[in-house]
Amino acid sequence: MEKISFIGGGNMARALIGGLLAKGWAASDIHVIDPDAEKRDSLQQDFGVSVGDQLPRAAMADIVVLAVKPQQLRDVAIFLGSLLQHQLLISIAAGVRCGDLIRWLGNYGAVVRVMPNTPAQVQAGVSALYAAEGVSAEQQKLSETVMGAVGTTLWLESEEQMDAVTAISGSGPAYVFYFLEAMQQAGSNLGLAPGQARELALQTFLGASKLAAGSEHDFATLRAQVTSKGGTTERALNHMESAGVKTSIIEAVQAAAERSRELGDLLGKD
Repeated sequence: MEKISFIGGGNMARALIGGLLAKGWAASDIHVIDPDAEKRDSLQQDFGVSVGDQLPRAAMADIVVLAVKPQQLRDVAIFLGSLLQHQLLISIAAGVRCGDLIRWLGNYGAVVRVMPNTPAQVQAGVSALYAAEGVSAEQQKLSETVMGAVGTTLWLESEEQMDAVTAISGSGPAYVFYFLEAMQQAGSNLGLAPGQARELALQTFLGASKLAAGSEHDFATLRAQVTSKGGTTERALNHMESAGVKTSIIEAVQAAAERSRELGDLLGKD
């Protein structure tokens, strides 16, 4: 089994480590580098992995996962570049483009950029991956194996698509929570206890998602199947349509994608 180092021990690194261990990776093959002693102790205690605060240790692995904040990635990459020989680098730093990362690394090109999302914390995430030209077919498979430990994966043909991925799945959990929050509030306003309203909203969302995942029909058809002529569902959907809810959602996602492009430009500046 390949050895893997994480630079950064935050929530996504924890999710990946937990997923890898569940998939059969040995704790002895995983090392985490983080300047926070309390975070290192927690990782070691919870997962049994080795920990440290020295960046050169990362180059001793076959796979290096860059899990630091995007604003920290440039300094980490500049330091790390001279140490690399054959390692696969997986970057989960939002917004940082492959070209900028490769430049900071001193033109080291074995880089895969990934946009995961927070459901990875319960092994139910979806990750979009983009491989730079210097990534081998074997390294692509390794990237897929690592990210597949916390959910499903898909490959992008163009890095420009990453902005759309960020807007839909990266930010998407927040949209879901926003909708659930509104459903719970509506239930409370209609006389349900907050806990009842929460459970009804949550289980309805989970059940509908499971139904959609197992169906051959598109979302519009599934929606139509639940909407009886003259019924309660039709009344609610007509109200949403007249209020421009669908249009607002589409425009909101487009705004998120535009912000992703802006952040990519900003983070890529030297």
